[in-house]
Amino acid sequence: MKNHLFAQRSEGLNFVAIGGGNGLSTLLSGLKRFVDASASDAIWLKNLSAIVAVSDDGGSSGRLRDELQMLPPGDIRNCMVALCEDSHLLSKLFRHRFRGNGELGGHSFGNLFLAALSEITGDFAEAVRLSSEILASKGHIFPATMADVRLAAELDDGSVVRGETNVSKVGRRIRRLSLEPETCHPLPEALAAIYEADVITLGPGSLFTSLLPPLLVKGVPETIAESSAVKIFICNLMTQPGETEGFSAKRHLEIVREYVPGINFDYVVVNNHFISEEQTEKYAAQGSVQIGISESISPLTIEGAEIIYGNLLDEGEKVRHHPEKLAQTTLLCAAQPIRTREFSI
Repeated sequence: MKNHLFAQRSEGLNFVAIGGGNGLSTLLSGLKRFVDASASDAIWLKNLSAIVAVSDDGGSSGRLRDELQMLPPGDIRNCMVALCEDSHLLSKLFRHRFRGNGELGGHSFGNLFLAALSEITGDFAEAVRLSSEILASKGHIFPATMADVRLAAELDDGSVVRGETNVSKVGRRIRRLSLEPETCHPLPEALAAIYEADVITLGPGSLFTSLLPPLLVKGVPETIAESSAVKIFICNLMTQPGETEGFSAKRHLEIVREYVPGINFDYVVVNNHFISEEQTEKYAAQGSVQIGISESISPLTIEGAEIIYGNLLDEGEKVRHHPEKLAQTTLLCAAQPIRTREFSI
């Protein structure tokens, strides 16, 4: 029963966030203030866990992956920084990116730290755990799998594109997305976190390169489907050129359901406030438009999931979710009973 959340508010909730990229770290940075039993909030988090995509092959992460045969550390590092106190000197150090065109140029200190600790411990997951302790992170971070997985996309013409960087450019033409090797497995601790979760979120993040990859790991979607947790899909703010051009909020969720039909989301969180004219023009020039504003969708549900609208925009030149607004809206979903709807679109 989803209403079991009411009885557990005083005890704290187990929260699991799944995804990757900037979207996941934004959500985590907003949620971390709720990880405190002494907080005055009506709802607080007993455990906060992130299950992070590890298929990145670009930038500093891609270089370290190829040179050291390690998992890509970038998204993991962002999540660790998001879960620590922003004023902490170490968090600033982990975000630092070296300048110049030499071998260090473009690398972040956090990535190099994880690489060094992985070599010392011989275990990337242990390196992540120890790094989180050093940063005093207010949550647990799990790679989606410890296998050296790469993204592969079969296109509508039958050809296959490999690597996250390449897959991100061919979104509309993807017939089927997969991981290579397909027989990868999750960490037992990650499955345990899902099993014990009261709330599970997917998103925000790049649909094909951040959200779907963790769901392609054997055992993850099955455990989510079996969980009694409230399941929430957080929609992106903008379409992504080359990946989700022309995709509506509904289409995002439809794609997820195609890959994991056993997972039924209870809520979809959608921003309903317009970005500025300057932002609209800037993003339109890049082939990106706002999601959830102009599309004609039911005011009640998407794919059977109840829509929660809100002003989720952050300030600044770039269109981003506001961490605290997103966290509060997401927890608002967990604070109310699921109302069964028969409406669909």
